Amino acid sequence: MSLSRYAFSIKPQEAILILITMFWGGTFLAVQYAVTLSDPFFFVGLRFATAAIAVALISLKTLRGLTLVELKAGVVIGISIAMGYSLQTWGLQTIPSSKSAFITAMYVPLVPLLQWLCLGRMPGLMSCIGIVLAFIGLILLAGPGDSLLVMGPGEIITLIGAVAIAAEIILISAWAGKVDVKRVTVVQLATASLVAFIAMVPAGESVPSMSPGLVIVALGLGIFSAIIQVTMNWAQRSVSPTRATVIYTGEPVWAGIFGRLAGERLPMLALLGAAFIILGVLVSELKLKRKKRALAEADSATANQES
Repeated sequence: MSLSRYAFSIKPQEAILILITMFWGGTFLAVQYAVTLSDPFFFVGLRFATAAIAVALISLKTLRGLTLVELKAGVVIGISIAMGYSLQTWGLQTIPSSKSAFITAMYVPLVPLLQWLCLGRMPGLMSCIGIVLAFIGLILLAGPGDSLLVMGPGEIITLIGAVAIAAEIILISAWAGKVDVKRVTVVQLATASLVAFIAMVPAGESVPSMSPGLVIVALGLGIFSAIIQVTMNWAQRSVSPTRATVIYTGEPVWAGIFGRLAGERLPMLALLGAAFIILGVLVSELKLKRKKRALAEADSATANQES
């Protein structure tokens, strides 16, 4: 039996996604630094305004064909993006970047749960197992000190942000194939920016002094957000959603590594919880295809014998 069929191989698109995920994990630390210079909603608004302008500049020709459906899709998805990232940024004011990243990763097992609650689509067995594992991990990771089942304000806010990100994924799937990617991306980024700026009013935020550090981080993360969006749309044309999700699972791991290099130290119980969340994310993306594959192999063997 040849071992070549089991050899490790990776597509260029997958390698680029791995690289993107590594830098993506580092953004948690960058955002945590940014909220020491600015209130969360203003920073999110500035970040996505930069991203919207960056994508718009490379999409000027296609923007002229914007349709009502694309406008509607972009606005609704943009609102969910604004909620997800604003709450995540808000939570980073009180919790470590590595903990924020692992809680945010809860969006993966939350997607099938929300589809069941909102759309009546019952999740499969592996999705249910993944949800349970991730929830156990959340309890272990988020409990402040030795108090399990008790989450602080930062953890709760971040978890609500993860729910908003899960909603974003469901909404993107609902309009997939019906919209132009570039046009809808510009609308959703611009909407996310506008919603975040508007949220400054009820939150009582004011425009901070535009220090060089804040400008550099906001522009850098804004341009990087645009690159991430375009790269993901390009790479996932040839990378399956399951394989892409496994790659994206590395995001909180990289965030934890960068956080540790910056001096963050999660307790052992929290690290165990982080491992449970990662396991839950991976399990929720597994499909029970073993039986079908076995039947197909049996049919193939029978056909070979008959020939």
